[in-house]
Amino acid sequence: MRTLADLQRPADDYAGQLPLALRHARTVTTPEFAGMTFLEVQARSALNAVRGMPFAWSINPYRGCSHACSYCLAGDTPILMADGRTTPLRAVRQGQQVFGTQRGGRLRRFVPTPVLDHWSVTRPAYRIRLEDGSTLVAGGEHRFLTHRGWRHVTGPDDDAGRWTRLLVSDWLAGPRLPVRAGGALELATRVVSVEPLGVDLPLFDMTTGTGDFISGGVVSHNCFARPSHAWLNLSPGADFERTIVVKTNVVDVLRAELARPGWRGEPVALGTNTDPYQRCEGRYRLMPGIIAALSAARTPVSILTKGTLITRDRDVLVAAADRVDVTAALTIGMLDEACWRRSEPGTPHPRARLDAVGTLNDAGVPTGVMVAPLMPGINDDPEQLADLIDAAAAAGATHITPIVLHLRPGVRDLFVPWLREAYPTLVSRYAALYRGSTVAQPYQDELMRFFRRRRAEAWRRHGRPRPRGARDAGAKDAASRMARGHAAQQLALL
Repeated sequence: MRTLADLQRPADDYAGQLPLALRHARTVTTPEFAGMTFLEVQARSALNAVRGMPFAWSINPYRGCSHACSYCLAGDTPILMADGRTTPLRAVRQGQQVFGTQRGGRLRRFVPTPVLDHWSVTRPAYRIRLEDGSTLVAGGEHRFLTHRGWRHVTGPDDDAGRWTRLLVSDWLAGPRLPVRAGGALELATRVVSVEPLGVDLPLFDMTTGTGDFISGGVVSHNCFARPSHAWLNLSPGADFERTIVVKTNVVDVLRAELARPGWRGEPVALGTNTDPYQRCEGRYRLMPGIIAALSAARTPVSILTKGTLITRDRDVLVAAADRVDVTAALTIGMLDEACWRRSEPGTPHPRARLDAVGTLNDAGVPTGVMVAPLMPGINDDPEQLADLIDAAAAAGATHITPIVLHLRPGVRDLFVPWLREAYPTLVSRYAALYRGSTVAQPYQDELMRFFRRRRAEAWRRHGRPRPRGARDAGAKDAASRMARGHAAQQLALL
């Protein structure tokens, strides 16, 4: 087990966190992307070393993302202000001073830091119960500082994932009260449980000068992607969504790095920070060159995207898959138009994403579908669910994974207000179905039997997909781990 002394060492260097060389930068605007600005830069490096993930390297050709995703905390989470008071996260404002942490010698100490930006989104929520009796509600990609370093609320359910996700009995770092500037970090409390709420809730996040803040008595990290904009003196809020940094020379730099004698062809992940197939990729077309360079260097590649632009590069992916393992991950929660528009209106239509799944699998790129959460009366209609299962199987989905809604003790107080606002006619039905932590057993059994039966029927009808790609077993194992890691990230992005 790592000690408190280990905890004071520099945090993991997550993909995309290094500053860019901004010389030769050029600002570009175009009517095709109204309201957006592209900052074209010359990158010093293309490959980013990643620690604590199912892959060792990543590439992010863009900084910022027009998808504007965030992974945050509940609005009532108490934030430790620089004057010692606590303020609900939803009430914190840009320009205020809060406590963050900063390394001083071998120790990480508490220091006042300004709030650079503040925003809110609606995302799937998780409840973290702590040994001291307190609880936190956060998005799946939110990170807390533990005795093992920065850890995501959720992560892959495998051996590699044990080093990326928050685990029961992890010690969380925090301050000893009262907090004073210069005070040293301590191990505050342990994690008792991490539970998916099974619902989307309004969540909030902010960016500070130190890249972290004290939430609910423990140390939280900023959004893993947005803070990278702060290195460029750009706002992690509006600028992150509207000012996109483009590494125009990334392909040439990548080829040079891959040609080095020390490169061993370790798996590389694309899309770990921001989406490599966001809209501006249609203008800059960096991905074909990146994929070709990795393939030529016999380097397995995994791609994570919420967009459908990836299908443009079908021929490039086919050529790459003949030499190395290429995997991808998409998430499709429902086909219902109203549910989709309510939960993720900025993403491509679910049918378009199904088409992309089919295109990728036809190209030899194993891609699966996650159906989550399954909620009574919302997205559990047998006909619609059967259509989604069948469509996923027809698209060659390598996995079709259901997750049923759970309402554990204390969660009901958060879920019912959301249900009352979004689906008021279902409140009485949920009161009858959820008398405990889980949905009534007869309902759950019937739903899961239905899902398993229809999935098996769909796979029999369309054929169960088999792994395709490079024949090297080691590369296949690595690619499989990357795919599981990306699937976990996509679940958090639902």
